[in-house]
Amino acid sequence: MAPSLDILILAAGKGTRMRSDLPKVLHPLAGKPLLTHVVHTAKTLGPARICVVYGFGGEAVPQAMAAEDLSFVLQAEQLGTGHAVGQALPWLVDAGVTLVLYGDVPLIRPSTLEPLVGAARAGRVGLLSVDLDDPAGYGRIVRVDGQVIRIVEHKDADDAERAIREVNTGILALPTARLKAWIQGLKNDNAQGEYYLTDIIAMAVADGVVVETHAPAHAWEVLGVNSKAQLAELERIHQREVARGLMEAGVTLADPARLDVRGHIECGRDVSIDVNCVFEGRVVLGDGAKVGANCVLRDVELGPGVVVQPFCHIESARLGARASIGPYARIRPGTELAEEVHVGNFVELKNAQVGCNSKINHLSYVGDATVGRKVNIGAGTITCNYDGANKHRTTIEDEVFIGSDTQLVAPVTVGRGATLGAGTTLTRDAPAGELTLSRVKQLTLSGWQRPVKKK
Repeated sequence: MAPSLDILILAAGKGTRMRSDLPKVLHPLAGKPLLTHVVHTAKTLGPARICVVYGFGGEAVPQAMAAEDLSFVLQAEQLGTGHAVGQALPWLVDAGVTLVLYGDVPLIRPSTLEPLVGAARAGRVGLLSVDLDDPAGYGRIVRVDGQVIRIVEHKDADDAERAIREVNTGILALPTARLKAWIQGLKNDNAQGEYYLTDIIAMAVADGVVVETHAPAHAWEVLGVNSKAQLAELERIHQREVARGLMEAGVTLADPARLDVRGHIECGRDVSIDVNCVFEGRVVLGDGAKVGANCVLRDVELGPGVVVQPFCHIESARLGARASIGPYARIRPGTELAEEVHVGNFVELKNAQVGCNSKINHLSYVGDATVGRKVNIGAGTITCNYDGANKHRTTIEDEVFIGSDTQLVAPVTVGRGATLGAGTTLTRDAPAGELTLSRVKQLTLSGWQRPVKKK
């Protein structure tokens, strides 16, 4: 049986260059904290435990990650990566292996980490390294006859060592019992006055333990975040990879560089997405769905053939096959549209269920309502669903025609096949099949003059 895996995620740093009171690892990338990306990657490896070492920001990090089933260890003083790992030693199981990750390195992939864990389970040290054209600031991998013998930090390196392009990413896996012994022997006699985790590489070599290096498939996997500019760079890298995956799956993107997926998106065949669209939470786009430019969709399911025109906001809603929305429509939580519903410009729906082939095409608000099949709701219609204290529901049965500028004062029911005349304020149920209207008698006042502005 393979040794169990413990994962340590170092997340104690302040991130001074972020110029923010928010702990660095809680800054969002693709709508989720940096640390959440690392945790979700860690979970794919099947660890027995995941422990986060936190520091700056006090309890902000544990509180933000409370739903993730993690352990937390406080590093009250930030005295280096070796010191950070040392805080978690009592939590680690001697018979297992430990993988060390970083809360500000969000794009690391499981496939890159798996060989490191395999090396550790074989009794070796698995070390992730990468060749960089500009290695300034990174610790260099020093080799003799091809074998790793130590890592030297940039500030402690001489000119020859600084010329080395292979650098340490800080990510490594190793047998836990070995890790505990080596951590106890760390010294802080270096330019930073810190306890470097990287010093255990020389200790491993001295003890005859093989250091096995692996490289990521892409150098951007190991990029960290130390500033808002770097955060923005990683955001674009992440979105570029999401866009690439969508296009490989057959999605048509008008411009892959102008897409933001801040959650999970599932697309059927022949889906088309225009520029500057934002997808949050879980979004499902059925076969042939089309999303116009500048739309925001959050926790939405679009059926086959749905067309969303530009500048629409849709949240926590389900839209049936071949529905047409917008432009400039707002669909709020709890809304469900059946097949071939038309919702036009400047229409707002909230907690409304709308039946097949119904139309709400212009300048209307329909909230807390049940709308039947083949209903036509004229421009300027609103459901008056709030009495100042409680919400009330409006029911509009099948084949109703509602004239423009109508107010339905809930709770109220419009019977099947009824017609409401334009300008009606409905305060009582409208009978099925009848014309109902409420208007004052039209008058013309001879000699009336408009008021003039007083001097």
